[in-house]
Amino acid sequence: MKHFRLATTSNMMQPDFIFGVATSSYQIEGARNTRLKANWDTFCEKGGAIVDSSNGDESCEHIVHWQQDVAIMADIGVDAYRLSLSWCRVMLEDGTVNLEGVKFYINLFQALKAHGMKVFVTFYHWDLPDYLDSQGGWLNRQTAYEFANYVETVTPYIAAYVDSFATLNEPFCSAYLGYELGIHAPGHTSQKAGKIAAHNLLLAHGLAMEVLNRLSPSTENGIVLNFSPCYPLTNSDQDTIACRYADEYLNLWYLMPLLEGRYPDIADVLPDDVKPEIAAGDMAIIAAPLDFIGINYYTRKVYQAGNKVLFKEVDSNEYAKTAMGWEVVPSAFVDLLTDLNKRFQLPNIYITENGAAFDDEVIDGEVNDQARIEYIDGHLLAVEKAIQQGVPVKGYFVWSLLDNFEWSEGYTKRFGIVHVDYKTQKRTLKQSALAYKALINARNSN
Repeated sequence: MKHFRLATTSNMMQPDFIFGVATSSYQIEGARNTRLKANWDTFCEKGGAIVDSSNGDESCEHIVHWQQDVAIMADIGVDAYRLSLSWCRVMLEDGTVNLEGVKFYINLFQALKAHGMKVFVTFYHWDLPDYLDSQGGWLNRQTAYEFANYVETVTPYIAAYVDSFATLNEPFCSAYLGYELGIHAPGHTSQKAGKIAAHNLLLAHGLAMEVLNRLSPSTENGIVLNFSPCYPLTNSDQDTIACRYADEYLNLWYLMPLLEGRYPDIADVLPDDVKPEIAAGDMAIIAAPLDFIGINYYTRKVYQAGNKVLFKEVDSNEYAKTAMGWEVVPSAFVDLLTDLNKRFQLPNIYITENGAAFDDEVIDGEVNDQARIEYIDGHLLAVEKAIQQGVPVKGYFVWSLLDNFEWSEGYTKRFGIVHVDYKTQKRTLKQSALAYKALINARNSN
């Protein structure tokens, strides 16, 4: 078995650096009948929306098997578990708490704490209650206030068990993939809808930060964003400008409002009818101080100038690819982290998701996922390089603990370091999980 190459002298091999794993509620929990209907339930009912016509009704049945999943994490030895709450499980349609749902999470948190693990909670990882979706979802400004109410209602029950709260996971995916491209729930396809949704999501974050800082000031409170660093196809001025536009539209659109209280310059270039409607005071709410930003990284993107569009993505074949068709480029991860650190006054950073899908098979009781080990290894070394250049990274979470429902890809893609047989629910630690365990053991005995 290959091992990860971080040296025992690495900054990341010190006791205060956090090694964790991550999941999200809709992707693993199952138990559809014990929660409200979600936007993703509705989306999965649309013909052709999900590659294998599946849904999240059962998935990994984590609601049933959570104790086994905690035992697996304890065996690997991770310092922390990053998970999301299901809004649909902890809240009722009248805006009050669902105590049964909250009790599930409290039991889970207590078990994690008993094993010495830190608890990183995300309030929203894309599963919006369907009744809110039917009222416009993130196109309805009121949804931002419903989100703040959800955070206000649930936080007092769970804050004592939580080390870190994130408001949103990847608002880019919710807004751009869900409202602009239509490949995620709820499946809208309008540039204007994408920009309205993005603004209302960021507003929801800002409103929730006020709640968290008031009700849970001792936790680290922040947000999780995904980034795909952008590269020009050629060194031409046209491709360079297109690349900058892509970066502003896809990456900085979600970061600059948080750190600088404004949208990037590309906002001035957009047609008036797609610009977000910003009410007085919105940007100040959105730019609430952050204890941390979570960064999710998987791959880079390459762009060229388009004829009738500001930028056009190019399918690059310069590097090896994962089963998702994403290039494996650890050097782009270094570029991303160091560029952000030069450009912005960053709070603490956690790498909240990093991982890869490959076509894993169980052979003789083992999953020999060497490609994933090499992927994670290269990206751990990239984080180390960024830390050496002054980027304040405090932890790293592998995506994902378990194979799971991979959104519009259904069950056709496996990201887990633990293999799940969906028919039998048998869990099998892949070689990548064993390599992660060895790394953490080496750190602990350092």
